[in-house]
Amino acid sequence: QDILRRHLQQYPDFTSLPDKVSIQLNDTHPAISIAEMMRLLTDIHGLDFDDAWELTRNTFSYTNHTLLPEALESWPVPLLERLLPRHMQIIYAINAKILFTARKEKKVEDQQIRSISLIDENGERRVRMGNLAFIGSHSVNGVSALHTELMKETVFADLHRLYPDRINNKTNGITPRRWLMQCNPGLTGLVREAIGDDFLDDAEKLKALDGFAQDSAFRDKFAEVKRLNKVRLANLVAQRMGIRVDPSAMFDIQIKRIHEYKRQLLNLIEAVALYDQIRSHPELDWAPRVKFFAGKAAPSYHNAKLIIKLANDIARVINNDPSVRGLLKVVFIPN
Repeated sequence: QDILRRHLQQYPDFTSLPDKVSIQLNDTHPAISIAEMMRLLTDIHGLDFDDAWELTRNTFSYTNHTLLPEALESWPVPLLERLLPRHMQIIYAINAKILFTARKEKKVEDQQIRSISLIDENGERRVRMGNLAFIGSHSVNGVSALHTELMKETVFADLHRLYPDRINNKTNGITPRRWLMQCNPGLTGLVREAIGDDFLDDAEKLKALDGFAQDSAFRDKFAEVKRLNKVRLANLVAQRMGIRVDPSAMFDIQIKRIHEYKRQLLNLIEAVALYDQIRSHPELDWAPRVKFFAGKAAPSYHNAKLIIKLANDIARVINNDPSVRGLLKVVFIPN
């Protein structure tokens, strides 16, 4: 509503909307906004349905981050009909338009029609938000070359056949410049010493390091860089949290947003299992290990907050048990 209000403050109508506004759908969570934009343009601003659809589709883009079902939401039709009846009418209208076009112009078969439909008719009728996001956007991207190709072959195969130019790739990776040069100056210095400065501008030049794989002096220096980084982390943990960790232990690190599908919970269960095994078999030669966790939970995500609480509770028990001292520690670094 605010986007459209501000647009009309500057321009006489919505003709230029796709040139001035871009709305990016981050997975399917905000996909209902496609129906909302259609509602505003048709019901509030009086546009013809086809004109509104053209503006909407050219304004929206969709980023798919994962092929897992968590990111391809579907909602029961009765739920949406009760909560958002007008949006549901619009979704039906969009679906009718798309399926009619697919039948008439592309000669799409029944099985493909079932696959591209916004409504899943198998069992309980559900609205497929992934299909809505795809159909309602002019650009759909994956976040790695492999992921983008798999999108074309799996979850969006039939939609890709219908709209072959819509899926594209935008690699969402860690750049060597940020990860290597800014975060790891020790390793950057070692690499420069070994192969020169060319890799600073061309990451492909890192292949020259292959020649040092069997060089014992280089490998010793590499191990020392890694050890010094672990010392820095150990010092930070001691300073912030008052927990002493051994830099020579294995550092087992999971730092990412706290979410059930990211499986921090599974990692914590492994920590408990490991703790139990070390206590049960003290005679075995255990490799010392420190499990690091960190990450934010969304404000209203109750289970994610419970996972953070659990991580700290498990850490308290393990870190204060003398029977595993020196063999296992768990650290949840705040903020």
